[in-house]
Amino acid sequence: MKETPLSNCEKRFLLRAIEERKRLDGRQCYDYRNLRISFGTDYGCCIVELGKTRVLGQVSCELVAPKPNRATEGILFFNLELSPMASPAFEPGRQSELLIKLNRLLERCLRNSKCIDTESLCVVAGEKVWQIRVDLHLLNHNGNIIDAASIAAIVALCHFRRPDVSVQGEEVTLYTPEERDPVPLSIHHMPICVSFAFFQQGTYLLVDPSEQEERVMDGLLVIAMNKHREICTIQSSGGIMLLKDQVLRCSKITGVKVAEITELIQKALENDQKVRKEGGKFGFAESIPSQKITAFKIDQAPIDTNDVQEQAEEIISNAFPPSEVLAKPILWASGTAQIGEGQESSWGDFEESEKEEEEDEDEVTPDEPITVEDQSMETGDTGVRTRNQKDETIVLSDSEEEDVVILEPEIALSRTESSPKQDINKKTAGKKKKKAV
Repeated sequence: MKETPLSNCEKRFLLRAIEERKRLDGRQCYDYRNLRISFGTDYGCCIVELGKTRVLGQVSCELVAPKPNRATEGILFFNLELSPMASPAFEPGRQSELLIKLNRLLERCLRNSKCIDTESLCVVAGEKVWQIRVDLHLLNHNGNIIDAASIAAIVALCHFRRPDVSVQGEEVTLYTPEERDPVPLSIHHMPICVSFAFFQQGTYLLVDPSEQEERVMDGLLVIAMNKHREICTIQSSGGIMLLKDQVLRCSKITGVKVAEITELIQKALENDQKVRKEGGKFGFAESIPSQKITAFKIDQAPIDTNDVQEQAEEIISNAFPPSEVLAKPILWASGTAQIGEGQESSWGDFEESEKEEEEDEDEVTPDEPITVEDQSMETGDTGVRTRNQKDETIVLSDSEEEDVVILEPEIALSRTESSPKQDINKKTAGKKKKKAV
């Protein structure tokens, strides 16, 4: 998968910021990112964090036959892996040009500079020597891989301990860490790489470029140096022409940065060795900072606990006892929410409401004239009933949302007199009176 290219706006923004001597992460032109070193539980295992760039270093060893042309020297092997976990641009199982260039630069920086005494790795001349293998895994890529990888490699080598051996005649005895203490490697010096990025054909210079700055840079200069200001290797890439003064200025900056990084590495190694001797906790899990979020922070207040029992008895004696003590707070009410072990809910039970309506209909006598008028013909929720007894008006409403119209008693009586049913009743009553006469 190819990396996402920067847009023209982003490129112009980065170059404009570099021209104004500004960087996206707030650093100055010659500032290094924060360097953090943590060690694992085993010897020779470490993680180096240079800003957000993380590299895991692991050193292992085994007894092998030496090379024919170097019968009394051990073997050093370096391997750097760029996994897709670090960046989607890295493809698994394929060596890119960047990976080959980084591996060669590491070999020149560490092996060709003779930083490790390879003759001390010989056990039996021409037969048995120690092969030291340094595996570097890029965990996260945020620019300047070579600096982080070189620091991780030299830190892992300084932290590594090989098993002790003894030779009696032709027998070679290998001792476990419980039988004999492991032996550290013989290291002469610690070469460290420092990278410089050039912009606008060498006009502007940045130390420790980030990933975005590497995409817009014109050239890269890598200088490997130890604290004694001895240049171990130097490499320029990008096809940019550098002047003598520029290279000398970069070498002076490298000397200052290497001295600071070397001091930091030595302090980290001393602290780890001190913790292991004292029997404290060590490893990657202990190196992770614990971040806790607290909602409330209350200052500690001194509390006198000498007369706690007497004070508690006094408070209990002065307190008023409750009037009624309920074992279980239960609200017995049908059709409402209940607390505790309540009865079954009667929500949605329409049988009782229907029974109440039937009882109301039975109470109404047929002799009494009743007029009912619905306000809404669709719903039929609102009704008005009028009775002739003492000219009383009774309003019955089942809906609280609709308006209720109250008829005047006089209007209601006039409507009842003008009804055709009452006229028919009057005529039949007159005929019965005539027949009776």
